[in-house]
Amino acid sequence: MADLFENNQDIQEIDIEESVKSSYLDYSMSVIIGRALPDARDGLKPVHRRILYAMNELGLTSRAAYKKSARIVGDVIGKYHPHGDSAVYEALVRMAQPFSMRLPLVDGQGNFGSIDGDSPAAMRYTEARMTSLAEELLRDIDKDTVDFVPNYDDTLTEPDVLPTRVPNLLLNGSSGIAVGMATNIPPHRLDELVDALLVILDNPQAELAEVMEVLQGPDFPTGGTIFGKQGILNSYKTGRGRIKVRAKTHIEKLKSREVIVIDELPYQVNKARLIEQIAQLVKEKQIEGISEIRDESDREGIRVVIELKKDVMSEIVLNNLFKSTQMEVTFGIILLAIINKEPKVFTLLELLHLFLNHRRTIVIRRTIYELEKAKARAHILEGLLKALDNIDEVIATIKASEDTPTARVNLVEKFDLTEIQANAILDMKLQRLTGLEREKLENEYKELMERIAYLQSILRSEEKLNEIIKEELIEVKEKFSTPRLTEIIEDYNEIDIEDLIPNEPMVVTITHRGYIKRVPLKQYEKQKRGGKGKTAITTYEDDFIEDFFISNTHDTLMFVTDRGQLYWLKVYKIPEAGRTAKGKAVVNLLQLEPDEKIMAIIPTTDFSEDKSLAFFTKNGIVKRTNLAEFSNIRSKGVRAITLDDDDELVTAKIVKPKTKWLFIITKKGMCIRFPVNDVREMGRSARGVTGIRFKYESDCVVGAETIRSEEQELLTVSERGIGKRTEASEYREQSRGGKGVIAMKLTPKTGDVVGVVTVEANKDLMVLTSSGKMIRVDMESIRKAGRNTSGVMIVRLEKGDKVISIAKCPKEEEEEEIEEI
Repeated sequence: MADLFENNQDIQEIDIEESVKSSYLDYSMSVIIGRALPDARDGLKPVHRRILYAMNELGLTSRAAYKKSARIVGDVIGKYHPHGDSAVYEALVRMAQPFSMRLPLVDGQGNFGSIDGDSPAAMRYTEARMTSLAEELLRDIDKDTVDFVPNYDDTLTEPDVLPTRVPNLLLNGSSGIAVGMATNIPPHRLDELVDALLVILDNPQAELAEVMEVLQGPDFPTGGTIFGKQGILNSYKTGRGRIKVRAKTHIEKLKSREVIVIDELPYQVNKARLIEQIAQLVKEKQIEGISEIRDESDREGIRVVIELKKDVMSEIVLNNLFKSTQMEVTFGIILLAIINKEPKVFTLLELLHLFLNHRRTIVIRRTIYELEKAKARAHILEGLLKALDNIDEVIATIKASEDTPTARVNLVEKFDLTEIQANAILDMKLQRLTGLEREKLENEYKELMERIAYLQSILRSEEKLNEIIKEELIEVKEKFSTPRLTEIIEDYNEIDIEDLIPNEPMVVTITHRGYIKRVPLKQYEKQKRGGKGKTAITTYEDDFIEDFFISNTHDTLMFVTDRGQLYWLKVYKIPEAGRTAKGKAVVNLLQLEPDEKIMAIIPTTDFSEDKSLAFFTKNGIVKRTNLAEFSNIRSKGVRAITLDDDDELVTAKIVKPKTKWLFIITKKGMCIRFPVNDVREMGRSARGVTGIRFKYESDCVVGAETIRSEEQELLTVSERGIGKRTEASEYREQSRGGKGVIAMKLTPKTGDVVGVVTVEANKDLMVLTSSGKMIRVDMESIRKAGRNTSGVMIVRLEKGDKVISIAKCPKEEEEEEIEEI
């Protein structure tokens, strides 16, 4: 065996690493150039080009009879494309699908698949021919406009590129994955592409902004809506970009519910799979509020009906669908194509210029071809006319010749003709000797000379060349003009989680031991004054509800702690629970320090600079800080107020631009009203200034409010459920730091003051007791009373129970009230 190798002189040593590299590179380039990527000029991959060329050779124009797809595929794989028949048929099918191509290149007859992902019928059942647009891709191919190269077995030739009049790469787009690279070019509207090319023809130095005035962006065959122009701009400028495409929908209102109807889908989204995806998410309760999904699509177009449950907000469900399903997709644009046998990522302007250069080449080559043909015919006509001028001598010469070759030689020598002219004279019929025929020849010669002059002028003038390109582009535009299908919206705001959550009023409660929860306000029915209320929460024996307030789901809650730190949390992030559930420990929602206690919770809808946050402490200190300073809170919170050792925060209020006074009330029934400007805005870490001085040693601040006018009413409530409404004007204005005036006449029957709220026509009063009961009362049912009075019974308390907190909530609508009754 060793001898066999020693005697064999053909054995060569090869580095396997270099061999693998070389082989893989050859394979890569073969895939890149020969299969996966489109040509930048005609926008076709080799398989598509070969299909169209084979159909052209079979005479399958838009006016011809259909032929079996199997016949076309057989010609393609037998003559030009040595690959699998299924791959060729798939490419043929895609070119016939109106939901895949912006303007299809194949006119199919039979089942060519659907947007639901249904497979096309077998190629033996379907028939096809070219569309009239495809003919524009092949126009003038027989006029030496493009180079032809040998086919795979060197028995035939095929075009290297098609002489297209249509900017097909951008018109129908292209997608493909090669080795180490991919292309994803979106389709566009033909009208806009032609207009963009005309802009460049008129001004070759045109900038992208000028082109984008007429070329808005991609236009998908399935319609939909593109959100945000920035992604389009990036892709056109750099060759790469991302755009968001959404389904187009509308809302239909039924008697008691709403219906979402999907009219258009994002490009390349499978409708059947989308419906399955939505159904699965509804089943898994990831999307709520949907009762039924129906596909009512027909020949007229797509119609997917999503029925909603009663009282469900369609906007919330729709945003959930966009967020969780393929009703919104990201289309990654990569403008990669082949030029000069090399792959390259192009900008939009480069692709448009490339197409125009291709058209110039085609028109020049076509003109040269037609010019040579015209010159050849003119040359023959010159010989024929010369023969007619000397017809008797010509006939005599021919008659005197022994045979045709001799006659040809004699004619050439005697009449100074070329061999081609002599052959034409010998082939001339006797009918050409009539006067009418002679006139026809003279007219034809004259027209030919004019045609030659025109063709030569094209080759000499770039202006004329551009004019022809322009005329042909306008002709294509007029013939294949279509309206825009995809809507483009300037801005895109990514769907935030807030968009998926209904913005509805919630009752947020927090217990002494730090359990917080939110309950939909509609779970609490309105009761008459003096009612016993409903249990709002189940607490431990040593726990009780310490605070509660009404806020919308999208609002922000600002938590101020005993250490003067401020945290914030969106209401929807608080777990929703039933009326009797105890909720979740707030320490699990906020990053509080050990033993840090929340003292005040302030809801707000925004952090506007024309608002401020007023802090009120137990010892009568008041401080005001601009609300904008709390707009970006770190997870560990920020310093809101510096407190004295023996002081703690009682409450904090939003001060709006129309606020005129601050109002502070104490446990022993004293109060003070002073101008808001008496407290200037301070930094976050400031201590504040004195708001009220106490008349009694055991007194402390229990509540505070902001007042807009003296007509505004203040509702004061005591521990034993006694309350009254009093106008702000009865509490005379004082300077900040005074001892105030009597706010409520206190007796053992009333107990100490619990708090104060401003009366609003569209608000009800919510009263919370230490046993966890909550009652809702119409503020207008509470009697007005003077400053130095006690008031009326608001809630009847059981023995040992007392009011611990009060708050305002929105009035229920009459319809809801009737339903509850």
